[in-house]
Amino acid sequence: MTGARIDKWLFHARFYRTRALAQAAAGAGKLRLNGVRVEKPAQTVRPGDILTLGRGGDVLALRILALGERRGPAPEARRLYEIVAD
Repeated sequence: MTGARIDKWLFHARFYRTRALAQAAAGAGKLRLNGVRVEKPAQTVRPGDILTLGRGGDVLALRILALGERRGPAPEARRLYEIVAD
């Protein structure tokens, strides 16, 4: 199974405006992948992984459905993940 860098995936899924911001968030340990704190922007993500991140005071848990080829429009980015219900 193939994967993608977490910073690149976050940028393609439109969670961060720039890839540099996504790299900073991953490097600062602000993300969790399958319950484990992410400390490197090069961490690999794969479809089926659970990603947890903070968004505006809330904690958002996502299941990765696909890996993006590019940073497309919002409807295209929305197909890369689904929000996991609490």
